[in-house]
Amino acid sequence: MEKRKCLECGAEVMGRVDKKFCNDYCRNAYNNKVNKDSKNLMRNINNRLRKNYRVLDGFKLTDGKTKTTKTRLMDKGFDFEYITNLYTTKKGTTYYFVYDLGYLPLDNDYYMIVKRE
Repeated sequence: MEKRKCLECGAEVMGRVDKKFCNDYCRNAYNNKVNKDSKNLMRNINNRLRKNYRVLDGFKLTDGKTKTTKTRLMDKGFDFEYITNLYTTKKGTTYYFVYDLGYLPLDNDYYMIVKRE
């Protein structure tokens, strides 16, 4: 029977037939190397989404909504490029959401912040 070798360090692998690594350290090191490029991109996007969520969550909502200005949002570090989804009403109004918190652009650089129930 052929001896199996760890994909990371090359040591002999003992145990289950489908086992690929000699220990958890080698498994993690191998997967971190394989996924390095995509993880940096995803980490940066998730950090921006998290920051946007914190900014929206920092506004006190009355009856599930409030108004603010674009300047206030930007001063707090909000990045309008990063949202998780759009919601368009039957009337054609488009809300931009970061998870369950969203905003609606209004006239004169005002925004209504809403929470989806």
